[in-house]
Amino acid sequence: MRHDSPRDGCTNLRPPLALAFHPLLDDRILTLHIRPAQLSDAPQILAFITELAEYERARHEVIASVEDIERTLFGAGSTAHGLMCFKDDQPIGFAVYFFSYSTWLGRNGLYLEDLYVSPDARGSGAGKALLKQLAREAVAKGCGRMEWSVLDWNEPAIAFYKSIGALPQDEWIRYRMEGDGLRQFAQS
Repeated sequence: MRHDSPRDGCTNLRPPLALAFHPLLDDRILTLHIRPAQLSDAPQILAFITELAEYERARHEVIASVEDIERTLFGAGSTAHGLMCFKDDQPIGFAVYFFSYSTWLGRNGLYLEDLYVSPDARGSGAGKALLKQLAREAVAKGCGRMEWSVLDWNEPAIAFYKSIGALPQDEWIRYRMEGDGLRQFAQS
């Protein structure tokens, strides 16, 4: 993501977020740092995507390459954005998001495509810090909502989202067209 010129009429991200707190089992100060993703993060982002897909039992569906990430997340005309989360300068998580639109609200929304924190960093506050940074971005841009999807069997994530005040949209069923089905429909 380039930060010298805003894409899609959006202003640049707010300054990176840094948090310091004492973990329960250690007296050293742990620092979480969140910053906008950079082109050089593409290999780590793909590694996180692969780890997330393994957790979601869908590793076989990941066909993205580092070049795909570089082109679609950081290339000219890209509408997606990314955040990287670090613990003591080690990458531990990421988020990828884009801006949607609500016809009912007449305002943009922020859609969180992926949020992932490495297993050994879960419970450190990284997931909540990433979500807070995204919420700040949504508020700063005047978005009317922030939305994401979660697998119905992912009880830890569901419990976490409910604990921060997020509400499920149970009345909606998500649909998808992809691959050959999408191409065939487009050509029909």
